[in-house]
Amino acid sequence: MPVQRLSMPRDRQKAPLDTLAARIDEALEKSGVDADYPEAALKEAEHAARTWREHTSEHEDLTAIEFVTLDPESSTDLDQALHIQREGEGYRVRYAIADVPLFVEPENALDAETRKRGLTLYLPDRRIPLHPVVLSENEASLLPNKDTPAFVWDFTLDERASVTHVNLTRALVRNREKLAYTEVQRALEQGEAGEVMQLLVEVGEKRAALEIERGGASLNSPEQEVVTDEGTVHLQWRLPEPIEEHNAQISLMTGMAAAKIMIEGKLGILRTMPPAAPAAIDRFRAQAAALKEPWPKDLPYGEFLRTLDWRKGRHLALLDQATSLFRGAGYEAFDGTLPDVLEQSAIAAPYAHTTAPLRRLVDRFVLHVCHSLIGGVPLDDRIRAALPELPALMQAAQQRNAMVEKKAREIAEIGVLSGLVGNEFDGTVLDFRPETDGGSNPSNARPDRIEVQFSDPPVARWIDGARLPIGTRVTARLERVDEVKNWAEFSVVSVEREGGAGGAEGPTPG
Repeated sequence: MPVQRLSMPRDRQKAPLDTLAARIDEALEKSGVDADYPEAALKEAEHAARTWREHTSEHEDLTAIEFVTLDPESSTDLDQALHIQREGEGYRVRYAIADVPLFVEPENALDAETRKRGLTLYLPDRRIPLHPVVLSENEASLLPNKDTPAFVWDFTLDERASVTHVNLTRALVRNREKLAYTEVQRALEQGEAGEVMQLLVEVGEKRAALEIERGGASLNSPEQEVVTDEGTVHLQWRLPEPIEEHNAQISLMTGMAAAKIMIEGKLGILRTMPPAAPAAIDRFRAQAAALKEPWPKDLPYGEFLRTLDWRKGRHLALLDQATSLFRGAGYEAFDGTLPDVLEQSAIAAPYAHTTAPLRRLVDRFVLHVCHSLIGGVPLDDRIRAALPELPALMQAAQQRNAMVEKKAREIAEIGVLSGLVGNEFDGTVLDFRPETDGGSNPSNARPDRIEVQFSDPPVARWIDGARLPIGTRVTARLERVDEVKNWAEFSVVSVEREGGAGGAEGPTPG
């Protein structure tokens, strides 16, 4: 019989927010992350917020264009605004990106602090912004019904949504409406969405088809979402709405255009990822065969991944294993000599980060470079000098944020699990590690263990003493929790044997 998925009442999966916040405070202190901005940098941000209009004499006035933003409902740091219209058999896409460079003078205190931070840090109970809130959620954000400075990418697309011409200019824009993914998706399904959103679906679908032709790949699987609500925290699955995928295609198109401009100008910084190593491909192919989901030799891995349905246990495990094909991403800065690796292999094209300057440091510099190259004007020497430093700065920021976000996520997970001891949960085996004797250090010895992705609540945990193949559906009991050590002990109580495996549902969005 298939394992029955347990649906734990939501009120039993909540943890008090104040307790978790105190533990996250401790984690931040140990990591060295400082949420507060230095006084000098904050003063510069406040001054820029008051005076930016004095520096827009060369900005075009594009406030008549009916731009809209499309983001999660709660977002206030709005980097992008969009307008699409038909043009002949093709389209004209204008994509306004927050003009963060207008607010940040190179080599001043604000610039130094953003280089130190690198990225906005997102935690269950707060976010620590890359830029002070006076900029990131006010003057530099593309909030509705106010004039805001922006870099406007202007694309001409043919009937297949291939780019035939691109331009980039600085302008003043006005966001007509702040749209949210969920409300737009519902409006599309009910036939009530506006023209721009309908055209976004058209263009997004055609850009996705071009991605398939290029050999691009993506992992279509749900992600854990930590939700705060009325002083509590709970966990749920989140699968992107279809409109989010269409919107992402516009960002990808812009990043590809930025990369092309910089490669042709032999100046800039790319987001790169080498092709998957042959050994990783062979290992993944063997895993697919072992799970009875063989990967045909003549099928590109991007197309194969699109055939996998995360709702099936074996497919969910295989999607998890596919992450081994998406490793080695980094940044390559260049000035005169192109780097050996130009492509981001998952996108199957050269690519650059350029559409999120409020939240990611490198995008500000890419905008500087692209605007300089398109306009045929010299790049500010201070920006040019900073390019070689950016790969290390971004790598350090990514590693630091990943560590802190993982710690905070574990705190939230353990907080929720602490109230569920003794309950049983079903899940899918994602990985298996055989026992080790610890070598020269017996304290490192470990028994056989499996990693299980549970359905409800959506957490993944290693279980010692079990030896099961990936893709197996199991039921496990939560035996005990240690909130101080962020540790939870599970034991396997039943296993779904061959015949039902792969057919049962995987995690279900909450």
